[in-house]
Amino acid sequence: MPLVTSKELFPKAYKGGYAIGAFNVNNMEIIQGIFEAAIKEKSPLIIQVSAGARKYAHHEYLLHLIQASLEMATTAGVEIPIVLHLDHGDSFDICKKCVDGGFTSVMIDASHHPFEENIKITREVVEYAHKKGVTVEAELGRLAGIEDAVKVAAKDASYTNPDEAREFVEKTGCDSLAVAIGTSHGAYKFKGDAALDFVRLAEIEKKLPGFPLVLHGASSVPPDLVEICNKYGGKLSDSKGVPEEMITRASKTGVCKINVDTDLRLAMTGQIRKVFSENPGEFDPRKYLGPARDAIREVVIRKMRLMGCSGKA
Repeated sequence: MPLVTSKELFPKAYKGGYAIGAFNVNNMEIIQGIFEAAIKEKSPLIIQVSAGARKYAHHEYLLHLIQASLEMATTAGVEIPIVLHLDHGDSFDICKKCVDGGFTSVMIDASHHPFEENIKITREVVEYAHKKGVTVEAELGRLAGIEDAVKVAAKDASYTNPDEAREFVEKTGCDSLAVAIGTSHGAYKFKGDAALDFVRLAEIEKKLPGFPLVLHGASSVPPDLVEICNKYGGKLSDSKGVPEEMITRASKTGVCKINVDTDLRLAMTGQIRKVFSENPGEFDPRKYLGPARDAIREVVIRKMRLMGCSGKA
């Protein structure tokens, strides 16, 4: 099955009251784990590549690994609609390279610019991408935290203004909008109880009826993943992620896409640390990357079920 755009997936998600998991990839094992989960769950899928991952693994390698995974899914008798998405593109140039290089969706993140400049940059990307049949995600509001090159201090974070959201979508023509309602990038999220601003989310939905929204920074940082990382040499704090029940609740609103990256990193790192702790002399990559791949598969299955996209392929 060929790659598809988000326009083929989001209307179904919006109408069906579920969100589609968007999972960040960096290497072969992560891609394999995610696809194994998607095949098992028969779930639509968004594969995300950040600028950092693209630089590390190279555009061409990632594209061919994803194509191989699609072929294997077809061989297994499962047709999975897949979107290949650029995560947090920070310039027209990188968005253009991904549009021209086979991606079916790109995100232009100009949220660090003033409102009017954000509109201008986003509109430029939209005009180019739409000519090529590629969809565009934009961002309004800023999430705190760290993810690859995205680094926003808590003092610089800002929630999405519902009135600005409607104006922004109308002026840019973007296909989906990442909103800030209390999530944050990275593992270190909340010291106390986390709370997403569902009242604000509802206001944004009223301003943009039927329009697909996106949540970034939505990893839940499950205690079991933190525990295994810390048990085998990690030093993660006791910070809490976004509660899983809030992820499920958000999935039933206008949120059609939920990003997951940190939880995959925790799962992978925890298993690798476990192998080296129990077998310090291990030097066969298959012996530590294999368990890491299996752990990623289980995390993705868990997320798909929370978001309600299992069985929706």
